[in-house]
Amino acid sequence: MKVRKIVTVVEEIRTEGGREVWPPARVAVVAAVIENPWAGQGFVEDLGPGIDETASDLGAMLAPQVLAALELPAEAYGKAAIVGLDGEVEHGSALIHTLKFGDHFRKAADATTLLPAVEKRGPAGVVFDIPLKHITDATIRSHHQTIEVRIADAPHQDEIVVALAAAAQGRPQQRLAALSTEQ
Repeated sequence: MKVRKIVTVVEEIRTEGGREVWPPARVAVVAAVIENPWAGQGFVEDLGPGIDETASDLGAMLAPQVLAALELPAEAYGKAAIVGLDGEVEHGSALIHTLKFGDHFRKAADATTLLPAVEKRGPAGVVFDIPLKHITDATIRSHHQTIEVRIADAPHQDEIVVALAAAAQGRPQQRLAALSTEQ
């Protein structure tokens, strides 16, 4: 795995809807800009070797970093893979939609739910939203949220941006009734 750079973003919301948020709502993102393991190979039928060589190491690297950046226990989480224009969306999906990648984050966050995800192809500087859901119950509406991310110089055409996001709480000032009230 060739990592060009790591980008860490921490958002702290102190006011929402004109009201103070206390304690401030924290969301952290850690993104690795890596060389696409399938770049320059044309159509690759079997993505397995690239997954085996990359996904676990990537998850092991990113999971502790995003939780350290959050500085609080995670209550919601998500992931992203943004593929440069010379790659396929499937290349990003291959790296993040495997237990070899996601289990590192689940174990580190003491989570049980599947990680919500976004995958897309785009040029350097493309904006993407990482969806987040509760770490143990994906039906908890207060924790359904997104964080917008943009890395000015990534992904290059032969790169993939792989990111993990964690939130220490649900949406600030959330007021939706529990899903059970509609069933």
